[in-house]
Parts: sequence; C-alpha cells; structure tokens
Amino acid sequence: MRRALAALRRRRPRIGITIKLFLAVLATSVLVVVGLTWASSVSFERGFLVYVNESEAAQLEELTEVLAASYARRGDWNWLRRDQRRWRTLLVRYTRYRMLNPTDEQSVPAPGETIELALRLSLLDAQLQLVAGNPQPAPNARMQPILLNGQQAGWLAVSPSDRLSNAVDLQFQDSQRQATWVIGLLSVLLAGLVALMLARMFLSPVQRLARGTRRLAAGDFRIRLPVQSRDELGQLATSFNSLAQTLERNERLRREFMADISHELRTPLAVLRGELESLQDGIRPLTPAALGSLQSEVIALGQLVDDLYELSLSDVGALSYQKQRMDLGALLRDVLTLYREQLAARELTLEVFLPDEPMPVWGDPGRLRQLFINLLQNSTDYTDPGGRVRLQGRLAEGEMIVDVEDSAPGVPAEHSERIFERLFRLDASRSRRRGGTGLGLAICRNIVQAHGGQISAAPSALGGVWMQVRLPAGGAG
Repeated sequence: MRRALAALRRRRPRIGITIKLFLAVLATSVLVVVGLTWASSVSFERGFLVYVNESEAAQLEELTEVLAASYARRGDWNWLRRDQRRWRTLLVRYTRYRMLNPTDEQSVPAPGETIELALRLSLLDAQLQLVAGNPQPAPNARMQPILLNGQQAGWLAVSPSDRLSNAVDLQFQDSQRQATWVIGLLSVLLAGLVALMLARMFLSPVQRLARGTRRLAAGDFRIRLPVQSRDELGQLATSFNSLAQTLERNERLRREFMADISHELRTPLAVLRGELESLQDGIRPLTPAALGSLQSEVIALGQLVDDLYELSLSDVGALSYQKQRMDLGALLRDVLTLYREQLAARELTLEVFLPDEPMPVWGDPGRLRQLFINLLQNSTDYTDPGGRVRLQGRLAEGEMIVDVEDSAPGVPAEHSERIFERLFRLDASRSRRRGGTGLGLAICRNIVQAHGGQISAAPSALGGVWMQVRLPAGGAG
C-alpha cells in the first residue's frame, strides 16, 4: 500500500513556478476586483437611494405650495384634521397634476409610488402637531416648511425611503449593477492576461538560469546566460556567468596543472631510470660522480614533492602561522645577508634601499622569511649574469611596501599575473634549466594573502620583473 501511494506521488504532475505565480497573481486580482465591485455596487445603491430621497424632497415643493394655498383659503388645518379623506384626495390630485405636467427634473409617478409616498408623508401644523398623513414620522424625516406670506403655516415631513419603488429607478439601478459586474469580470480577465504575461516575463530568466545550472552541474562550463536587464535577475545572470567563467578557468588550470605535474615528475624519473639502466648494463661505471648525479635528481624530485605538499597546505589554509609584532626591515636585512654571496657568484649587483627607522608589521617571521627568500631566489635564478637586483622598502598609505626588481630577461605585461600560477612557464629564458620547481611564487601569493596583503608583478624599469608586496603596517592582530 505504501509503495502504491509513493508511486502515485511520483506520478502526480508537478506544478511549475510559472503556474504558481500566475495563480497567485490571478487569485489576488480576483479578490481585489470582486471586493471593489461589491463595494462599488453597495456604495452606488446607497448613494442612489440618498439621491432619490433628496430628489423626492425637492419635488414636493409644489405640494407645499398647494397646501399653503389651501391654508390661505380656509385659514387653518381643521378641514384636514376632521376628514382624512381630503388628505388622500389632495395627494391624488397632486399626482395627477404631475402626470399631466411633467418636467425634465420630475419623473411621472406610478400609482404604487403614489401610495408608497403617501404612507411616508406627514402634515404638521406650526406647533409640529400632526394634522394628517403618517402619524409617526421618522426621526430623520426631512422637514419641508409651508410658508404663507412669510409666516410659518405648517410643516410637511417626508420620511426617507429605505428602498426604491419607482420602476425607472429600479431599472437604472439594475443596469448599473450589471454594468459594474461586467466591468469586474472584464477586469479579472485582463488581470489574468497580465498575470500570465508577467509570469512568463519574470520567470523566463529563472528558467534559463535553471537550465544553465543543470548544464553547469553536468560539467559544461562554457555555458553563458544573456544579461537582458540591470535588476536583480540581471545581476543573478551576471553572477552565474562569473561563476561559470571561474569554473571554466579552474578546470583549465586543473588540467594544465596535472599535465605540468606529470611532466615535472617524469623528467627526473626518466633521468634516474636512464642512469640506473646505464649502471646496470655496465655502460657507466659506478663512481662517486654517478652517485652524485643520481643524488641531485633525487633531491630535485624531493624538492618538487615538498613544494607540492606545502602548496596544498597553503591552498587549504593549513599552514601554521605564529604571528607577532616584528620589524620587517630587520628581517629583510637578514635575508639579504644570506643572498649577497649567491648574487655575487652570479655577477649580479644588489641595490638596497631600506629606511633607517623600523618597519613594524604583524606577521609570522618564518613565513615572511620564506616569502622573501623565494622572491630573491627567483631573481637570482632568472636574471642574466651582469644584471642588477634592487630591493626597496617603504611605508605608504598605512602599508609596508617591499619592491623586488631585477634586470633582463623580463615578462610581458599580459603575462605578469600568470607567473603566480602553479608551474607557469613563459619561455626558455625563465625555464627550469636554472633550477626551481615553478611553485615558489604560488606559495608566495598564499603567504601574502594569509597576512592580509597583496602581491603583484609588472615589468621592471630595469628590464626584468618587478615584484611588489604590500602588507598592513604595525598593529597587533
């Protein structure tokens, strides 16, 4: 039973977000339109009833003139108090007069309307005592004065009607009610059409993003989304394209890295195998020189493995850093002491420009020493004999800036930032023939970033490469 229910759930069609958004907008529009239509209908009915009562009161002015004339002929209201039939006869004559003499402002009364009006009329004397008509006028009845030569002769009280009785008024009210609901229905249809268009317009980029994400998850890093707006959806498409570009670049670097590592490992292993085979075949005698050659290849292979291990640790942030307040200038002078003899052996001139005052930074002395040793070693290995190496330190804009420059050969500006990539090779002038594993600058970049700084490369005015390291000055971490 449970399996059958699970199968039914899986087979049940899923409602897409487009349909959900369409239904949500449509439901909201229907509720708003129905509410507005109902409120408009109720408001019109009440307002129209008020209008009819106001119009009715205005139309009774002729009746007050008739009553004033009758009061003038007889001198009082006793002729109506003693005979209520005269009151009804007076209303009938008034109705006939309106039927025979209609005006633009007055509609022709129907018999039923006349009876209904008679039940709501009350004739009062000047002291507000009932003379004829409705014995209990409503508290909110409209009081129409009956004046005779400027004197108050009585009052005609009209109780407001709570419903329409005129056929024309009822027909007009029904037509307005129908028109209101027809307009409401058309508004709902229009809202549904607009909701469908909006759902498609807003969700089309989301659907493209979903398809792009699936292709990205499948390994197609070349996918790009069109950016058609500057709103949040456009920003999302831009971020997706940046992510795809980064993944494509990382995948390319990964492939290149694997190929480079295979090449770097194959070279010393091939040399070792060739020399060992020569020793086994007796082609080359087992001498201290042969063992020294084997030892140098083993050392190079071990150095490559060590650098790979250290680079992997720095990539994941697993390198240990024991930071403290230190003088960067003193550390640079110690490193330069170690490299003066190497530079001299390479016939390289060293130029040093360090300030006399301390250069305080918050960092790990061991890692920073490794950083500058790698930079100086890079200049020593890749600068032509007879060239120059310049090291300069200074404080600028709250940062300790260290510049390491060397002379030819240089690196083109478009490849300057790539030299921090793992195993990057430009050409033979900076190849592995002079030593090194091609991982030192990648490790340098990770060390600088771990200290909250920046490292960059650019062509040097000396003809070689200009390495610049920026570290936050002073302060405790």
